[in-house]
Amino acid sequence: MKKLLGLLIWCLALSTSLAQAPATATTNAPRGRLSRADHPSPRTDPNSKLAHEQLLEKAKKGGIDIYFEGDSITRRWGATDFPEFLANWTTNFYGWNAANFGWGADRVENILWRLENGELDGVNPKIIVLLAGINNVGPMPGDDAKVEDITRGLKAVIAVCQSKAPNATIVVTALFPRNDNMAAIPTINKINENLAKIADGKKIRYLNVNDKLADKDGKLFEGMSKDNLHPTLKGYQVWADGLKPIFRELLGPPAKTDHAPPPTGDPKTSGRPTTTAATTKSN
Repeated sequence: MKKLLGLLIWCLALSTSLAQAPATATTNAPRGRLSRADHPSPRTDPNSKLAHEQLLEKAKKGGIDIYFEGDSITRRWGATDFPEFLANWTTNFYGWNAANFGWGADRVENILWRLENGELDGVNPKIIVLLAGINNVGPMPGDDAKVEDITRGLKAVIAVCQSKAPNATIVVTALFPRNDNMAAIPTINKINENLAKIADGKKIRYLNVNDKLADKDGKLFEGMSKDNLHPTLKGYQVWADGLKPIFRELLGPPAKTDHAPPPTGDPKTSGRPTTTAATTKSN
């Protein structure tokens, strides 16, 4: 009887110990998962894989002097499935050999993976325009750890750009305000403050047009966005007006001809079938 009682006590102690172990692991896990923006991570959905192939093909065609990189905010501006925005892109940048390598819904770590896996190889642009990080911010407010994580990720993206295109001037664009939840504005502002510190004014330029997009509290002006996240034509023109003086300074006036590869679009809307019925938000 005593042996049985002792065994029961030992089992109870063991089960208590095991029950406590997962709690400790769970507490620490979010911290480990948070630091990911500077770790390259591929998108695994079929449409994103096709988009990567499409952008690799575009990179190989060459003739690119200005390389735009980012998420859906960047992508929509120069994509065939957004013809009004593409017309604005052409009006502003034709003759400067600009090509768009943005992909919708990408986080910083996804962009980092694409750059490390061929999309900038051999391109040798003279200017790289970067706008990324808003998907890492999300609509909810973030703490200092989130700000630091996104900043590290963007630094990693800049470092890859410098490594693969050492002669390029990198124009780091401040994250635009997102008004789907105004509580995220302080997080965006802190990230932008960090980006401003990264710029040296020479090979890394910092461009912030947010005072023309939104008021001092980060609320977008009327007509700048229909969904409180993506720019309208009016919003894109604000960005263009900020970029073009830099382009003229570095490249001179636009030529009468343009040698950049033709614009691309979302594979799922361009007649290229995916291998599975699974889809993901990409625009």
